[in-house]
Amino acid sequence: MSKRIVVTGAAGFLGRAVIDALNAAGMEPIGIDLAESGPDSIAFHGGIDLTDEHAITAALDAIAGSQGIHGLVNVAGGFTWETVADSSAKSWEKMFRMNVLSAANASRAALTHLKEGGSIVNIGAAAAAKAAAGMGVYTAAKSGVARLTEALAEECKDQGIRVNAVLPSIIDTPANRNEMGDADAHKWVKPAELAAVITFLLTDSASGVTGACIPVIGRV
Repeated sequence: MSKRIVVTGAAGFLGRAVIDALNAAGMEPIGIDLAESGPDSIAFHGGIDLTDEHAITAALDAIAGSQGIHGLVNVAGGFTWETVADSSAKSWEKMFRMNVLSAANASRAALTHLKEGGSIVNIGAAAAAKAAAGMGVYTAAKSGVARLTEALAEECKDQGIRVNAVLPSIIDTPANRNEMGDADAHKWVKPAELAAVITFLLTDSASGVTGACIPVIGRV
């Protein structure tokens, strides 16, 4: 039986790359997103607000059914560039909800169904190691993702469930190229490169890895 892996943020650019990598590895990705439509190649559940714990719990219960799930990839998240002085409480709350609360809600819902050997992979950010100007709001939230990963890994290790995070630098997406047109995008992390690391963390070959926050920074 192939591993059934739930991918949040499945309609996005990275989400689709993760789905392609999981398919290539012989796994069975199942997509969740706030967007109503997503990749046609997989079972997709749209219109799910990950910040609503009841909505994501109901979605995971329905997906697991009698087959269960073997893994969760928390791709869903968001970015903002704002100086601390110009930011608002609304921005801080939005980044927390999109990045930390979404991952926490999905992880709690998944734990009901994950068995020994199960795995959760979160998407953090390499920039959270040292925030640059304008990155305070975003990196504070992504720091929360890293701490969530570490704490949950400790809580789940006796159950045989692994929890890790990848910490990308700039991901080479159309949106980032549009925003940073003068930058050398060839140095950025390709979505397929990041997806390959995520896929590895879901395999039995990574059975000894938990509580890790792994930088995937390309040539930045």
